[in-house]
Amino acid sequence: MTKNSTQVSYIILTAYFDTGHLKYFYFISIVFIYILVLGANVLLIVVICMNRSLHEPMYMFLCSLFVNELLGSTGLFPFLLVQILSDAHIVSVPLCLLQIYCLYLYGNVEFYTLGVMSYDRYVAICFPLQYNTRMTCGKVAKIISGIWLYSALYVGVSISLTIPLPLCGNIINKVYCDYYPIAKLACSDSTASKIYELVYLFTVIFSVVFLILFTYMKILKVCLCGSKQTRQKAISTCAPHLASLLNFSFGAFFELTQTRFNMSHLPNMLRVFLSIYWLTCTPLLNPLLYGLNMSKIRNICIGKVEELLSSVIKQNANF
Repeated sequence: MTKNSTQVSYIILTAYFDTGHLKYFYFISIVFIYILVLGANVLLIVVICMNRSLHEPMYMFLCSLFVNELLGSTGLFPFLLVQILSDAHIVSVPLCLLQIYCLYLYGNVEFYTLGVMSYDRYVAICFPLQYNTRMTCGKVAKIISGIWLYSALYVGVSISLTIPLPLCGNIINKVYCDYYPIAKLACSDSTASKIYELVYLFTVIFSVVFLILFTYMKILKVCLCGSKQTRQKAISTCAPHLASLLNFSFGAFFELTQTRFNMSHLPNMLRVFLSIYWLTCTPLLNPLLYGLNMSKIRNICIGKVEELLSSVIKQNANF
């Protein structure tokens, strides 16, 4: 059965609801969170780049992760701020596709980087003597470049398969633009796009999940059979990564589940919160997890703060 299609120039977002004067509270709260995300991630990027002692594989992965947090948060927060203060929650199709590209690029880079970081921890704990030869800075730079290039290519192809499809509607129950709800609006056959997504799911995604499970099983085996010092090293280096991985996986899993299944039985506020969780809490928590738990980063940050306070005190004393 064919559907009647029209030329859609904008998308209507229906997940927003009237909050009255509370919208100004939400606006200020989001501005505050966005400033925290920008400040924390930029600070750690600068610390890693400016200190040669941190020019090691693990910190290179972290730097890429923090750059990605800036991408994801910038793809969402400014958009939310505009929509919160708007009476009509509409967005043009080109801008909508741009947001989808940024957010899906963020999700893919985040997932691949966390997957590769699990392998990095596996080599560091299970093969410490071979770590410097297996994980050189040159290899890590190539891996990071490959993650970004492959993610950009995959997301670009995925969106390009959807752009030509005529749409039979322009309403989605979201607070931001999402690929799957828009793809469901397509009037014509979208088999090519569905096959592409399934192939990607059963090859790339499952491969990364297998890598993560394999590496942590090996790390757990070493912890159970190794010395107390080995267990302490494994816990100190793996705890931030595992917390970050579980945090991102929870948010991404709920978002994927919500877009593909009917979740109308949940309160609207809860659905909105959980749909943006992976784009808000992950960029905010990752700098805290790694900044507070990684002793090298923590000590350098504390040292810089002490230097800054000392210089301020001296200037005040001179006056």
